[in-house]
Formats: sequence, C-alpha cells, structure tokens
Amino acid sequence: MNRIIDKNRKHARRKLHIRKSISGTALRPRMTVFRSNLHMYAQVIDDTTGMTLVSAGTVEKELAGLKNNVEDAAKFGEILGKRCIEKGVQTVVFDRNGYLYHGVVKAIADGARKAGVKF
Repeated sequence: MNRIIDKNRKHARRKLHIRKSISGTALRPRMTVFRSNLHMYAQVIDDTTGMTLVSAGTVEKELAGLKNNVEDAAKFGEILGKRCIEKGVQTVVFDRNGYLYHGVVKAIADGARKAGVKF
C-alpha cells in the first residue's frame, strides 16, 4: 500500500512542478492530458477565465471504440485537434500532467499537431 501512496505522491509533485511554469491564456490555452488504464481524456483550458474550451474523452459515444494504446491515441489526438480548429484554437501550450512524454501522451500530441494545432 505504501508503494501506491508513494507513486501517487510522486505524480502529484511532478504535476505541481509542471503547473508552476505552464498556464493557458485566451490566445494560447493549455492542452492537458489525463490517461487511465482504460481511457484517455484531454481538455483545452483558458486558465485566465477558468473555462474549458474543448474537451474529448474515450468515454464519449463517438470515441468509444478507441483503446488506450499508441495507435488509437494518435487518432484521438487528431480528433481533438480538429475540435480545436473548429473552435478557433490554433496554438496551445501542452501540459503532460505529470506523465512522461512518450507512448500515449506523445501520440496524442503528435495527432493534434497533425490536425493543425501548433505547440
């Protein structure tokens, strides 16, 4: 049990360390990613107003077929990127939310870039 508590505590410290230096504005909102064992979620947030501009998650009906792997994460990122472009969001600041920038997290970012969102 202590191993799990330490793991969560380390993740929370990494997350806070990243969030100290990253914040989203109206011109350049923050794209944050969350992944669990089964699902992926992403939001584009304007931190000055506290509003979520765009969101996507694999629990939605149209994204329900996507699994939490690299290939599907790239598709997920493209869908998120298209939603951003539709809402008028061209550039974002990427918040990896304490996760390492590889695998699923990197695939989501690359998919969003492929859709036309600039980081």
